[in-house]
Amino acid sequence: MIDVTIENFEAEVIQASMQVPVLVDFWAPWCGPCKTLGPLLDKLEADYGGRFKLAKIDSDQEQQLAGMFGIRSIPTCVLMIGGKPVDGFMGAQPESKLREFLDKHLPSEAAMAAEAGADEAQQLLDSGDVQAALQMLQESLAADPSNDDARFDYARLLIQTGAVTEAEAQIEEPLKRIQQPLRFVALKAWAQAIRFVHEDDRGDWPLEQFDAAIAANKRDFDTRFAKAQALMAEGQWTASMDELLEIIMRDKTWNDQAARKLFVAILELLTPPKPKANDAVPGTTAGGIALTGKASKQEDEVGALLSSYRRRLSMALN
Repeated sequence: MIDVTIENFEAEVIQASMQVPVLVDFWAPWCGPCKTLGPLLDKLEADYGGRFKLAKIDSDQEQQLAGMFGIRSIPTCVLMIGGKPVDGFMGAQPESKLREFLDKHLPSEAAMAAEAGADEAQQLLDSGDVQAALQMLQESLAADPSNDDARFDYARLLIQTGAVTEAEAQIEEPLKRIQQPLRFVALKAWAQAIRFVHEDDRGDWPLEQFDAAIAANKRDFDTRFAKAQALMAEGQWTASMDELLEIIMRDKTWNDQAARKLFVAILELLTPPKPKANDAVPGTTAGGIALTGKASKQEDEVGALLSSYRRRLSMALN
């Protein structure tokens, strides 16, 4: 628990809620119900073990903050997540109702464990320990099977290490949903491209053999598509998209728009993950200081590449 004033409100409530939900308790020393609610909130903050942070504001002393939130009676509690109020309640509540309110919004212990495991896996991957990263992601997903981020990272790394069958098993559930997540559709397309290389006779063709067949018939879309899959399987993303564009420009609807769908899948695979709520803006430090180093330059280059190929696809489709 922390006492909040206008001086530390930005840091202790707004910025803090980017990392963990903050429950703001507006109270006053003379308020009877506040004396009942306050100790319950203190107890719950300890019981929930870091799943939320409690911030208390004396509405008599901090009238500007009370006015900002439109507080008309106390106690009033406001839950802040990602720098914004998402819910709240007025008046003293029994512990059971408080837990119900918190459980409605706070990440579960399993979800927090999965998130922490995924972060550790990324650190392991950055250090080059791929097997340890795979193990950590597997454990994270086991802790919270509903965590799509952990599932995606795990399946992607499985594909990268050649475990295509295991990856396909991991993406099976998301692909059964009524609205299939695009990133899992993209992983499926990547796995299929790798399977093509291993199972189709053309998987052993050198690029020159593809090019000779295409030169003999510019509208041999099946061969063009096979070449694009082979290039994708080898991680030659832009070369694969270039070949797919040749199909799209000649026949947008060929094979149920297979070329467009694979092109979009590659774009999705190349798109950097969205920053988490507590991440710094790309190209800046946590404090917002602009960076001009190698990492920032690489992000800019990837962004420019994706924008270029999105424009080329749009032009080919129009």
